[in-house]
Amino acid sequence: MTDQGDRPRILAVVVTYNRLALLQRLLERLDTVAGVDEVLVVDNASTDGTSEWLASLEPGAEGADGHPERRVVARTLARNTGGAGGFAEGVAWAVERGADLVWLMDDDGVPAADCLARLLAVPDHDFWGPVVVDEADPRRLVFPIRLPGGTRVVHDVEAVESAARRAGPDGLVEGIVIPFNGVLVTRELVERIGVPRADFFIWGDDHEYRLRAEAAGARIATVAAARFLHPSVGSLGTPMMFGRTTYNNSPSDLKHYCMARNNLVNQRDYNGWPHALAFVAKTVWFYTFTRPSARRLRLSARAMYAGLRGDFTGHERFLT
Repeated sequence: MTDQGDRPRILAVVVTYNRLALLQRLLERLDTVAGVDEVLVVDNASTDGTSEWLASLEPGAEGADGHPERRVVARTLARNTGGAGGFAEGVAWAVERGADLVWLMDDDGVPAADCLARLLAVPDHDFWGPVVVDEADPRRLVFPIRLPGGTRVVHDVEAVESAARRAGPDGLVEGIVIPFNGVLVTRELVERIGVPRADFFIWGDDHEYRLRAEAAGARIATVAAARFLHPSVGSLGTPMMFGRTTYNNSPSDLKHYCMARNNLVNQRDYNGWPHALAFVAKTVWFYTFTRPSARRLRLSARAMYAGLRGDFTGHERFLT
């Protein structure tokens, strides 16, 4: 660790794109969190004035807003590289700047005031984070969690807290974490497994990073008492196969293309071909019977074929 006594050097990494008001809200909160040495903002070539506002935070800048205690350092990328590219850039940057712990978050969420303190109270982990709750209804999870040791998927905070109580007195759900939403990653783990996979652009990059960490033997957990507030994203799964399972059907062609491509690659690389082929079959079923769409079937096929060929450029046609 760096020379700060026994305290680790903690750098928050925030990835932003065209959400200036939400970014400002998040930085106001981080300004009040004890223990954060610097906030590194990676701006994905925003066009809404974000880069200009970030420049105003630099010491001595014309029009600086008088908050040097924010410890904000910003980097605007030449092009939009998606959340995946932004976090790859940010994690590498944090390690270069001497981080012992990297605290990762998107621009649309906000940690509870005591989130970092509760995470730091947990010893001997490599990749751990808070419960991500709906800011409009903190009893609900934003992202459903499949509890370890079974197939049960839960949608409410009480189920996570109950699982932590059953697991032991430390208040953890081991082996589970929602990456890039207030998660802490150690420098040592980054040096072992590298940075997030930039070529995924969006969707599945966070899951791939967790799977890579898991494959490397990382100690992963969700801290049931820690909270990260996030806007609701609605239902992440449309029921299919007579309600037996769900499918992530996005109205965005960009998101669907990346999801189909990246999820197939993740299944192949980490779970094997049977799981990859099951995902193909699930996609065919969904767009044949559940939500019939020949256009989406063709788009899915192109995305999956590109992923299997190692071509991660096809999403660029959907960018504006």
